Amino acid sequence: MTSVENALSLTREDSAVISASVPRVRVETTTAPMPRVSATLEHRLHWERAHRVRLGLTDAAVIAIATGVASGIQLHLGEPPVDVVTRAALLATVWFATLLAMRTSLTALFGSSTAEYRGIAHASGLAIGLMAVLAVLLDWDSMRLTVLITLPTGLLGLLMSRWSWRRWLSIQRRHGRFTSQTLVVGNRDEVEYVVRALEPIGTAGYQIVGATLLDGNAREMDLGRTTVPVLGNLNTVAEVAIALNADTIIVAGRPERDPDFIKRLSWELEGTASELVLTDHLADVAGPRLSFTPVDGLPMIKMQIPTYEGAKHVLKRALDIVVSTLALVPIILLTPVLALLIKLDSPGPVFFFQERVGRDGKPFQIVKFRSMHADAEQRLAALKAANEGSGLLFKMKNDPRITRVGRILRKLSFDELPQFWNVLAGEMSVVGPRPPLPSEVSDYDGTVSRRLYIKPGITGLWQISGRSDLSWDESIRLDLRYVENWSVITDLQIMWRTARVMFAPRGAY
Repeated sequence: MTSVENALSLTREDSAVISASVPRVRVETTTAPMPRVSATLEHRLHWERAHRVRLGLTDAAVIAIATGVASGIQLHLGEPPVDVVTRAALLATVWFATLLAMRTSLTALFGSSTAEYRGIAHASGLAIGLMAVLAVLLDWDSMRLTVLITLPTGLLGLLMSRWSWRRWLSIQRRHGRFTSQTLVVGNRDEVEYVVRALEPIGTAGYQIVGATLLDGNAREMDLGRTTVPVLGNLNTVAEVAIALNADTIIVAGRPERDPDFIKRLSWELEGTASELVLTDHLADVAGPRLSFTPVDGLPMIKMQIPTYEGAKHVLKRALDIVVSTLALVPIILLTPVLALLIKLDSPGPVFFFQERVGRDGKPFQIVKFRSMHADAEQRLAALKAANEGSGLLFKMKNDPRITRVGRILRKLSFDELPQFWNVLAGEMSVVGPRPPLPSEVSDYDGTVSRRLYIKPGITGLWQISGRSDLSWDESIRLDLRYVENWSVITDLQIMWRTARVMFAPRGAY
């Protein structure tokens, strides 16, 4: 009988004797120690807390001033001081608590300005709505006046203060302060896509300090405006992040046949990094329409299909009518002066009319102040060889057809002011894709033609992002992103940024 067979032949009594002869050992269960927080992560958490405190103090001051103004008016009207002070304190408390509950300070750190302003508007509306309901239930008639005064003044003050802080933070980040040291992981084209989107450092605050490629062994990536060192490999992402003092890791692409890569990486980064960010080309087109919904433990990303009709577009049309009506008043007053300058500079009409393609491919006549010589269209064919534009666009930085006054008008975008009449007539929108020529549309493929799903605009993402300096692919990408993801808040933001670009033009010629 073998030793194995002897062991298997032990009786229960034998087993009991053996168990009794072996001293009992007390086994204590231990838990894994919590990961220590690195100095890099502690530094980031420190300045994040400090900035949230700044935002909180400013928000509290704005709310106090807004409620104080409303209280002063009520006291002047003879309202009982105790009631006025009590209701003002309650409103201020609810308002500030709502801002905290909706975590508006978090989007101020690394979120987009649109998300931050939208969150503030939602929080303010919710706070005022709660107080309005409470006023109805408790029969506080004077509360209506408080709401009417406090909401617009307080909301405007909050938006202005947050805009000021965001501008301050952007300036600090350009000098290397309050940035997130970022490592990008993915295939080469995916890493390039992320780096080009985040450089140079702006309000987003992600400073690229290195990359780890999953499909190559290059030592660095030369992307024109910046050079990114390439370090490590698939299995050393955490070590590279620690060596570079990176507190954010952006995963632009995952290795194939490794579904646990993200989970394993997040465990390895515990205590050393603050964020693990996942990005995808899908978000470039459908970002605002994406939502994350876990269903019975299954993570699901939902993408809402865009629509091009309905109440949202009615609101956009209403905004166009209001803005174009207000804009045409000073434009009408300015027109005689510009007309005189145009006439004195070169012979020809004051206005320039040209056929463009609008929504659903419908042609219309766009109107501009003339910035070229009257025979510009006839001279175009001779200049085709000197085209400096990209794709289907014709552009020349020193186009000989442009007049002296026209060059100034183009630099300030004044030549496009008459297009507000096209907006009022319903042929264009204030914000939208660039209005294309019929010759351009005839060469569109199925993807590019999606630009025609909404009305073209006087301004848009293309104008505030570089205009003629953009490549054809970049222009199309910006237009398509706007077409599918626009919102009223985005339109207002683009209008504001356009006003700034007019006095600091880039790519206008």
